[in-house]
Amino acid sequence: GENQNNRTQRVLAKADPFTVEGLKGVDARIYHLGSLLADDFPLELVKYLSTKGVLSVDAQGYLREVRGDKVFPVDWVDKREALKYITVLKVNEHESEVLTGEKNPYAAARILADWGVKEVLLTLGSNGSLIYAGGNFYEIPAFEPEEVVDATGCGDTYMTGYLYMRNKGASYMEAGTFAAAMCTIKLGASGPFSGTERDVLDIVNVASLA
Repeated sequence: GENQNNRTQRVLAKADPFTVEGLKGVDARIYHLGSLLADDFPLELVKYLSTKGVLSVDAQGYLREVRGDKVFPVDWVDKREALKYITVLKVNEHESEVLTGEKNPYAAARILADWGVKEVLLTLGSNGSLIYAGGNFYEIPAFEPEEVVDATGCGDTYMTGYLYMRNKGASYMEAGTFAAAMCTIKLGASGPFSGTERDVLDIVNVASLA
């Protein structure tokens, strides 16, 4: 529809949850859990992966429950226990309010950090994003796209850019800015992100000269 943020899901089939046994042979520096539904990644798996590397989680799926073929909003049942093991957590302003009860994104980010998250990434749509880490806030501006074609997957794109840059040793601000520029490219085309690192850096550099 005209409002890219207003989307409806209908679930015709579900896969089994991921298991510790199924991921025992997988080794990486960073594990990112991009859940679609609340039971995709159980607490046991969250605890296990946190012992193997940096654990990153997008909270959106934990706030969705399937009943029949419909998806209903829910709170994350194990949030207080799970968040102790998560290094990087991404939420939007609605998800952070569900988790913490706080409308103010700054207050919500502080609560999530108090519950154990090391790097809180709070995306705010066209208002940019907010990163809270090490007791400091980093305000990341949004880069205006030439045209909004498809918002689906922007959260995943943001996380990809952020984790890519953090893995390279970038600061929170640098990683968030790179991630935001990636999202700008993603918004302008249907399907997954298909740009290059150079494309992303060009957006960042042009904005810095404005």
